[in-house]
Amino acid sequence: MTVATRRFTLEEFLKLPESKPASEYIEREIIQKPLPKIKHSRLRSKACNEINQVTENPKIAYAFPELRCTFGGRSIVPDIAVLLWEQIQFDDSGEPLDDVLIAPYWAIEILSPQQSSNRVTRKIIHCLQHNCQLGWLIDPDDRF
Repeated sequence: MTVATRRFTLEEFLKLPESKPASEYIEREIIQKPLPKIKHSRLRSKACNEINQVTENPKIAYAFPELRCTFGGRSIVPDIAVLLWEQIQFDDSGEPLDDVLIAPYWAIEILSPQQSSNRVTRKIIHCLQHNCQLGWLIDPDDRF
């Protein structure tokens, strides 16, 4: 996880090219997300598929993996961002617009071994403070 050494404004950050893995803008810092490992990627994919299987056809919601959401002075990339259908903006040809300028309805974060659970929790709390209705933190190593 890298952090830029100089402070940026949100507008400056949004003009930068996308990085792989994605970088997030939080409190004037640019923080690169860790590269997901196989367990993380599999869990994210399965969760998106399960959510979309239930919500897409009736046009209730859609789960997007790694979708940039810019709101509340931050630009974050939840592992899964679920938007209600009415939150998704479409262009004249019916394609979704790329820029999401609201908090997702449901933000799901999957903890990676090199991530701070406190930092990820703060990101979820930020979402909840800006009209996100659900925030989940999943630790793939937890077993019941």
